[in-house]
Amino acid sequence: MERAMEQLNVQLSRLTRSLRRARTVELPEDNETAVYTLMPMVMADQHRSVSELLLNSKFDVNYAFGRVKRSLLHIAANCGSVECLVLLLKRGANPNYQDISGSTPVHLAARNGQKKCMGKLLEYNADVNICNNEGLTATVLCLLESGADINRPNVSGATPLYFACSHGQRDTAQILLSRGAKYIADNNGITPLDVCVQGGYGETCEILIQHHSRLFLTLIQMTQNNDIKENMLRQVLEHVSQQSDSHYHRILTSLAEVATTNGHKLLSLSSSYEAQMKSLLRIVRIFCHVFRLGPSSPNTGNDMGYNGNKTPRSQVFKPLELLWHSLDEWLVLISTELERNRKNPSSSSSSDIASLLLKQRESEHAGSTPKLPSLLDHQIVIESEAYADGEDVISMTASRLSAVIQAFYMCCSCQMPQGMTSPRFIEFVCNNDDVLKCFVIRNPKIIFNHFHFLLECPELMSRFMHIIKGQPFKDRCEWFYEHLLAGQPDSDMVHRPVNENDVLLIHRDSIFRSSCEMVSKSTNEKLKQGIAVRFHGEEGMGQGVVREWFDILSNEIINPDYALFTQSADGTTFQPNSNSSVNPDHLNYFRFAGQILGLALYHRQLVNIYFTRSFYKHILGIPVNYQDVSSIDPEYAKNLQWILDNDISDLGLELTFSVETDVFGAMEEVPLKPGGTSILVTQDNKAEYVQLVTELRMTRAIQPQINAFLQGFHTFIPASLIQLFDEYELELLLSGMPEIDVQDWCRNTDYTSGYDAQEQVIQWFWDVVTGLTQEERVLLLQFVTGSSRVPHGGFAYLMGGSGLQKFTIAAVPYTSNLLPTSSTCINMLKLPEYPSKEVLRDRLLVALHCGSYGYTMA
Repeated sequence: MERAMEQLNVQLSRLTRSLRRARTVELPEDNETAVYTLMPMVMADQHRSVSELLLNSKFDVNYAFGRVKRSLLHIAANCGSVECLVLLLKRGANPNYQDISGSTPVHLAARNGQKKCMGKLLEYNADVNICNNEGLTATVLCLLESGADINRPNVSGATPLYFACSHGQRDTAQILLSRGAKYIADNNGITPLDVCVQGGYGETCEILIQHHSRLFLTLIQMTQNNDIKENMLRQVLEHVSQQSDSHYHRILTSLAEVATTNGHKLLSLSSSYEAQMKSLLRIVRIFCHVFRLGPSSPNTGNDMGYNGNKTPRSQVFKPLELLWHSLDEWLVLISTELERNRKNPSSSSSSDIASLLLKQRESEHAGSTPKLPSLLDHQIVIESEAYADGEDVISMTASRLSAVIQAFYMCCSCQMPQGMTSPRFIEFVCNNDDVLKCFVIRNPKIIFNHFHFLLECPELMSRFMHIIKGQPFKDRCEWFYEHLLAGQPDSDMVHRPVNENDVLLIHRDSIFRSSCEMVSKSTNEKLKQGIAVRFHGEEGMGQGVVREWFDILSNEIINPDYALFTQSADGTTFQPNSNSSVNPDHLNYFRFAGQILGLALYHRQLVNIYFTRSFYKHILGIPVNYQDVSSIDPEYAKNLQWILDNDISDLGLELTFSVETDVFGAMEEVPLKPGGTSILVTQDNKAEYVQLVTELRMTRAIQPQINAFLQGFHTFIPASLIQLFDEYELELLLSGMPEIDVQDWCRNTDYTSGYDAQEQVIQWFWDVVTGLTQEERVLLLQFVTGSSRVPHGGFAYLMGGSGLQKFTIAAVPYTSNLLPTSSTCINMLKLPEYPSKEVLRDRLLVALHCGSYGYTMA
């Protein structure tokens, strides 16, 4: 009885201590369970608790656990838990035990700079010359204090300094260099600076340069190496440049000199265009990035040396003036020749540019003075048979010169406040207008490859707009998205894995209001990075659900209940409602509608809505004309046409520059311009009258609505970019092709899981699709892809969960009453192997009419 009471008291005491300490007070008997009980205590260096648990335990302190087979001594050394480390050593822990990578506790302590742990391990006879699987001994203090070879390489030729640099360990590299570590490349010729830059370790690079000054020029030369990531180079140069003003100016001046050298090579027709162009633009981008981070970033334009203000900071651009001078010489030469050919076209054989350059080459060999000395300083090598006339030389030089022009623009722009274009660059374009237009007419791709400045300066864009609009729609689309998505980590981010907090949780029964609320809570940057939608009560989430959301929401935007848009006269397109103010939130809703259309365009999603031509013009900033009135009032448009077509001098119309409008049942006279009620419409001013009345009906009457919509739209789509298109092309971009071409659909379909184009079931399927109504085809397309529209270009451009994804039909074994299913993220129709065409048609229509909305996990 007394023994039982004693055991009970022991158990109660153990229970009390466990509850008070919020942990177990007795280790489990098996090592695997016990080690995971001890590990968090060791990591937190709770040596008293560890000591108490080990006191009466049979736990093996050398027990190796986990995937890498480390002991608790490894954990203590890695975390810097000195007291626990000493306790384990006293209980017999092996200081030389190697984990699966060959690392001892000393390796881990050295790698993480745990000096006290290293000292204690050495006291317990830790062997610092043991190599891990990479051939490395323990580094830093262990090496230095214990006499190990500080420059000992591993089997790949990598020294401790190399590894310190590859991991960005600034302090380790500093100690190694101060103790005489040599700067040695590995067996592949890769140096410590190389791995340092590749990792973007600016602080460690700075240490290397401090000890080896020659590495500064090596670092600058790395800007020409396309194998090194540009963002890593920027990161390193950004750090080094900010250490002092002298570093900042030296880096920029050196970069300017390298850029100038590369630019001159690019202007030499004997060089590789592609390589030199990429090198020049890469160096200039890095140069501009570092310049903007300087001590006095431009905010007023007063620091702009290119505007005539010579400040110390602007002097870093001085080396580049040599390159701009050569650029000017080329352009003057071409301009002169073009002018000569215009005046006397028949003399081109004797006065073309090729002849000029060949004559200059001859004058070089003859020792005479060339006409353009600086041009010939760069050893332009031209084979006479390669250039039959001036056009060939212009074609050869246009891309090269345009790349230098792009570099010139970047250098001018980086000195200007955000959103302002350099006066010097505007003057440059105006002075060389004819030559630049000649370039782009002969090679339109120059616009998309190098003339990015057009998108940022409306004044310059207007000079080239007629040329831009003449380029293929596909090319302009590619240029549009290239610039729209510039800077984003991934242009296909609609499909990225997302944080649960980023998911837009939408209620189907209130999709408009719940979507408005969710979008307003999210940030613009997150919405640009990606969209994830889940409908309340449904588990499906992916590309197909996103497409469906855009599709349904676009229909809700034109829902009459919100009074935002009214149907036009043709019954298929919509126009902002001039009386939308009956809805007190109408301007917020117009802003939201603009956001949705902007997001859809940003992420290449189609919307199920078509607007009037005039509204597309408003989005593009194109003025409306009287013909646009026909979309809302065809009869009135005919009357305006009649006024323009006929002499109204003696008709006695007694029209004034004013109109009567119905505002909620009350008639009001609205002047078309100041004093318009007293200005008569005459034969001379009737065109002005027609234009003003058109603007009133199509613009002024809905100006607040247009402004609110554009505010939301321009959140995601810059006004300068959307100008690349006209109103017809904008409709294609937003809504896709309204008609479905079954032959195109069939041509661009893939088959899998046993099906091919010759299978009887597949032939039945296309026979059925051909016989479907247009509405049923739309339902089928939506059932499989999540969208009821075909993108511009046809079915070949269907988007899936990982980019372009063709419509796909997969075979499924047939069972009675089995319906077709789909995986919308990959545009896949899972079609059972039906026994007849009639059964296939019946089951397909049931699926379409019963399952077009709502998704489960594929």
